[in-house]
Amino acid sequence: MKHLGKHLILELWGCDPKALDDQEGIEKMLVDSVNACGATLICVKTHKFSPQGVTGVAVLAESHIAIHSYPEFGYAAMDVFTCGEHTDPYKAIDVIKDFLKPESIQIIDIKRGIMENGIFEIK
Repeated sequence: MKHLGKHLILELWGCDPKALDDQEGIEKMLVDSVNACGATLICVKTHKFSPQGVTGVAVLAESHIAIHSYPEFGYAAMDVFTCGEHTDPYKAIDVIKDFLKPESIQIIDIKRGIMENGIFEIK
């Protein structure tokens, strides 16, 4: 069966708390992740919370990459969702790991827009 998109849900534990609270660093990580997976960046928006934490999204022509960080728990929740044969969301993972330095990572791989014989299945 064919699918339109690849959506990775990342559960990152044991991350560097300083990285999780670094708004500029997270923005760069998002941009570098977009480039690594071969996607087309439209824009990046991040927000720093007080007293800690950052949320951010890279809007892509092919979908998005998003993060919400919890420095107090060493945890980050991320989505890496890309569409098109020219993208590979798995290639963003090394960039993410290099910056956040998680001790453990769980990846949930979801195929989006599943088609049978190239036709959308409507029930």
